[in-house]
Amino acid sequence: MKHYVTISLIATIFLAACGQSKKEGSALLNEKKAALEKLKTEKSKSDEAIKKLEGELATLDTSANAAKVLLVSVTPVQINNFEHYIDLQGKIGADNISYISPRGMGGQVKELYIKEGDMVRKGQPILKLDDAIVRQQIAASKEQVNAIKTQLSFAKNIYGRQKNLWDQGIGTEVQLISAKNSVESLENQIKSAEEGIKIQQEQLKTTTVVSDVAGIADVVNIKVGELFAGMGALGPQIKIVNTSSLKVTTNVPENYGGRIKKGSRVQVVVPDLNKNYASTISLISQSVDITQRGFTAEAKVPYDANLKPNQLAIIKILDYAAANAVVIPINVVQTDEKGKYVYVMEKLSNGKFIAKKKLIVIGEVYGPTVEVKAGLQAAEQLITEGYQNLYEGQFISAANAAL
Repeated sequence: MKHYVTISLIATIFLAACGQSKKEGSALLNEKKAALEKLKTEKSKSDEAIKKLEGELATLDTSANAAKVLLVSVTPVQINNFEHYIDLQGKIGADNISYISPRGMGGQVKELYIKEGDMVRKGQPILKLDDAIVRQQIAASKEQVNAIKTQLSFAKNIYGRQKNLWDQGIGTEVQLISAKNSVESLENQIKSAEEGIKIQQEQLKTTTVVSDVAGIADVVNIKVGELFAGMGALGPQIKIVNTSSLKVTTNVPENYGGRIKKGSRVQVVVPDLNKNYASTISLISQSVDITQRGFTAEAKVPYDANLKPNQLAIIKILDYAAANAVVIPINVVQTDEKGKYVYVMEKLSNGKFIAKKKLIVIGEVYGPTVEVKAGLQAAEQLITEGYQNLYEGQFISAANAAL
């Protein structure tokens, strides 16, 4: 019992010591992190103070800084129209693409009238299916009609004789009615058979497959002797494409849903052809695809013989525009703890030039340019080269300055 108490006491002391050690280690880690952050803050303030003092010294002691004048390039700040586009990948499509299929059940191809690349007219025969069985059925139906007509002729003769006898008071009324019913039954049989022949003749017409659109035979994946059903294991057996009406289709991420609308301006770029086309959004789908998390947008493209369906295209959708905006290169914008800033060239009263730091508020960014909403004025001399190592008040020179 004494041993048990002793062991428990030792374990309790050990666990307490471990807990103490963990707490001390965590406190030490936090203390060092805080010290590091403090040093970083002090260094940032020191760097800023050094730059400020260097600038003040440079301004006051012009003789000591005569050799420290840096060469820079400047560009006057200009007012331009700024536009932001959503750049997306799309593909060229055609409004009139027809996947040819038989009107009936399909069948074996006996004749093929076109090949890939051929120009096809609307209503032009494309291929001929096996029609032997249908023709045999039509021939048999016609023979049946002729046989019924022969029976009808005989039945009419009997009915005429029976009626003459009835008019003379010879024979019974039942015999007259029976002869008349035979005539009417045969006449109905002929009408039914002739309707059947019409149906068979329509079936015969379906064995000639025609194009329902005018265009180019883009796919002809069928040969004589094969079964034509419209769609095969490799896709459509015959596809006719009319490129007179083209469009570009793209999938727009759903987060842009509130930024574009029907009628939005677009630029369609086809890299392979090095061509641009101006257009507008003509269609926006009303649902979001659950797999791609986006919606479909389409824009019409002018006819161009070089454009082909499924060709890669870049569609640039205008989602923001600002007239009379301050637009500068994005690469000259720098960041510190106070925010975004740029350097401009300022002329002193003694004729010297210095770098002046200006805090700015930026707007949209597109390509190599950025919109500046506040902080810069038109005609200010923006430093566009040599700005990386400047500080406030540093003496500079620029051969292309317009001051």
